Amino acid sequence: MSIDQQIWLMVHFAFLPIRYSGQFALDTYAFISPVTYSFLHGSWGHLLVNMIWLAAFGSPLANRIGSARFVLFWVAGALAAVGLHYLLYPSSAVPLVGASGSISAMMGAAARFAFRVDRRQPKPAFTGPVLPVSLVVKSRSVVVFLGVWMVANVVTGLMSGTVVNGPQIAWEAHIGGFLLGFFGIQFFDRPPARRQADFPS
Repeated sequence: MSIDQQIWLMVHFAFLPIRYSGQFALDTYAFISPVTYSFLHGSWGHLLVNMIWLAAFGSPLANRIGSARFVLFWVAGALAAVGLHYLLYPSSAVPLVGASGSISAMMGAAARFAFRVDRRQPKPAFTGPVLPVSLVVKSRSVVVFLGVWMVANVVTGLMSGTVVNGPQIAWEAHIGGFLLGFFGIQFFDRPPARRQADFPS
């Protein structure tokens, strides 16, 4: 892919906060880029890392809630990620790309299941009810994960540069996605009877 083609792809399908600043007319791409950016990646390494996390957290979540709800959850996570990013950097012209926001939403959802996966089923899935936040924060493993995840995001984000002067990790967008998954997973979960029907004993 040539440089011109890469620029065209970024301009049309990456998320550019400045596009919504009022300085530019909103076109079709302005309405789809808050989701399409999540399918673009800055490098093969960026894509590989996200695919590893997607396999770890996305697979059991998709098996839990079903493919249609999973797609909606992906979109919601992507929107939450760019929503927080835009609130913090509304005038930024740096393109935002990557599935990390949606995958962070999956991590947030996994925390509400305390990472419990039923591996006895043909398709391993998160098991049990969506735990109340009051119980989640009492789980040592969940609290440790949340602490490590938050610190790792902030440190790697701050070390990677700033929005103004170069390539950087949009750690704030990760947090936006994570919060959507953590507080919103119950709206995407399937009813218990439906889950039992999908995995008969």
